[in-house]
Amino acid sequence: MTETKIASKAAPVRFQGVSKVFGKDVIAVDNIDLHVEAGKLVTLLGPSGCGKTTTLRMIAGLEMASSGKITIGDRDVTRLPATDRDVSMVFQSYALFPHMSVLENVMYGLTFSGFAKAEARTRALAGLDLVGLKGFDGRLPSELSGGQQQRVAVARALVLEPQVLLFDEPLSNLDAKLRRQVREDIRAIQQDLGLTVVYVTHDQEEALAVSDEIVVMRNAAIAQKGTPRQLYDAPNDRFVADFIGEANLLACQIVSVDGDTATIEIEGYRHSLPARGLPPGPATLAVRPSRLLIGTDSGIPATVAKATYVGVRMEYTLTGGFGQVFAVHEDVDAPLEPGSEVRMAFAQKGPVLLPE
Repeated sequence: MTETKIASKAAPVRFQGVSKVFGKDVIAVDNIDLHVEAGKLVTLLGPSGCGKTTTLRMIAGLEMASSGKITIGDRDVTRLPATDRDVSMVFQSYALFPHMSVLENVMYGLTFSGFAKAEARTRALAGLDLVGLKGFDGRLPSELSGGQQQRVAVARALVLEPQVLLFDEPLSNLDAKLRRQVREDIRAIQQDLGLTVVYVTHDQEEALAVSDEIVVMRNAAIAQKGTPRQLYDAPNDRFVADFIGEANLLACQIVSVDGDTATIEIEGYRHSLPARGLPPGPATLAVRPSRLLIGTDSGIPATVAKATYVGVRMEYTLTGGFGQVFAVHEDVDAPLEPGSEVRMAFAQKGPVLLPE
């Protein structure tokens, strides 16, 4: 990062019982409570139609809440239009003016807000320096790569020094390698300036990479919220387990519970793990592909149905009395052949009981 600084006026955002209904009966957001701490990056994650973008647009003032209360800092903004909220938004489409130079694009919001041209120019140049585009001020958007255009959009939002910065699927138009680079840039800027950021995506890897906290949404409501590690290691239910990273869901039997530790059994194979408040009896186990151990001396009998080489690892589909699971293995030099009979066990840490 450069030494250039833009002042941060980061403010918390709070939703209290907020709902949004379109028409007579289309519930887009259903009575949610949400607290975004000042200076944190919180990601709204979920499938299409879950309510995450509507939630973001209600923070921006582009949609008005049907009920409930929205505050930014100590100010009730529930009924305020977008123009009266100290919020900036970076759109999926970048929304750059093609006939304006990069510098003019970044200056636009400043001049619209009444800044003198000289100050607007100084702030815009500082913003471009901050996002790594010093010297690009005279170019047109068409002369930039997709990642550079996205950085211009970020600079344009940053120079307004908003209390809250909003991102709506900011990386969806970029290729995989560029997505990784730009998300690292966004995270670095957010942490460097201490910005309050609300970030919308449907990409769980993106959410895990950039967030202080993730809010998983489903059917217009919040399914679970927590840090990336909390959601990955201890999902509340099947939906969250499968949405935050891939998860194999297996039926198991809890044969005993001793304090906070349960012992489960699948086809004679036993494993101990946190009980999460569950009693003995039938249960569902979530196991990440990387937490499946293949080729152990003891374990659950399985057959290799499919083996795929993807460069840095092998990917396997295993079948057996448990159904079908997906596993990954780092040994690419001695891959298992389809049809091979193997034993499958679980890593000591990783498998988790779902408390639904």
